[in-house]
Amino acid sequence: MLGARGAALARGLQVLTHSWRRDSRALALARAVSAPRAGHWQPSAGPGPRRRRLSLSAAAVVNSAPRPLQPYLRLMRLDKPIGTWLLYLPCTWSIGLAAEPGCFPDWYMLSLFGTGAVLMRGAGCTINDMWDRDYDKKVIRTASRPIAAGDISIFRSFIFLGGQLTLALGVLLCLNYYSIALGAASLLLVITYPLMKRITYWPQLALGLTFNWGALLGWSAVKGSCDPSVCLPLYFSGIMWTLIYDTIYAHQDKRDDALIGLKSTALRFRENTKQWLSGFGVAMLGALSLVGVNSGQTAPYYTALAAVGAHLAHQNVLNTAARVISLKSM
Repeated sequence: MLGARGAALARGLQVLTHSWRRDSRALALARAVSAPRAGHWQPSAGPGPRRRRLSLSAAAVVNSAPRPLQPYLRLMRLDKPIGTWLLYLPCTWSIGLAAEPGCFPDWYMLSLFGTGAVLMRGAGCTINDMWDRDYDKKVIRTASRPIAAGDISIFRSFIFLGGQLTLALGVLLCLNYYSIALGAASLLLVITYPLMKRITYWPQLALGLTFNWGALLGWSAVKGSCDPSVCLPLYFSGIMWTLIYDTIYAHQDKRDDALIGLKSTALRFRENTKQWLSGFGVAMLGALSLVGVNSGQTAPYYTALAAVGAHLAHQNVLNTAARVISLKSM
């Protein structure tokens, strides 16, 4: 019985062996047929197409927009939103200060002013680029701007500017009559600011007067009119803040500005920039302290103000300017 079972097992193994050999020969033949011949290129098996990372940065959003729209979005600087924030923040300061004690700022006003900041910053950049198109072509940093690069004609820029101003007017008309008149008055500053670098070494002051108009407008939009004891020192502190950051920024272009005949506080202050910026910082903090006193602010306001002062000291506006000056020295 064991012998019969052994014989059956041997026959089974023999069948399996023959089958394995036959399959092996078939597999080798298939590989030989499918192997690339000499002189024939075969694509390498790579990791496959990479997926683009999803990015919500302003520049990525602009780059993902339809191509015909991209020059217009860049013209209004949607890919560089820092300028919009610098225009919007003084509005939020004023709206927040105008809120009733213990209450949050008016969210409707914050959203209106946010929309207005995007539109008016875009309009201001469009006006600036229209005025400066010939100068922008001569400066490396600005040569790629849409008008200077020829991506948008002057005629189309006018049409686009009209659209932005029309939308901004729609936002302004949502405010009270006092604020409508006050907001309309800022248009003169928006139009003339780009010309200041041609006639004065203080174009940054003109920018401060323009960019901080929201410090007046935000309060009047909530209260119905401006309180000079609060709004004027707040406006002044914003102007000092603008002189700080835009003077540092102006050091990037001072070499090109000097060559093409444009002026700036960077060229005016030169090696004394640190001392000037120190004075602007002290004036800013002093004006904000006066705002707190006149508007009856309490400990949280002065705590925040101390944090602002500490940040200025730590960042050391002076050292920041010194680094920029040393890198961009003439």
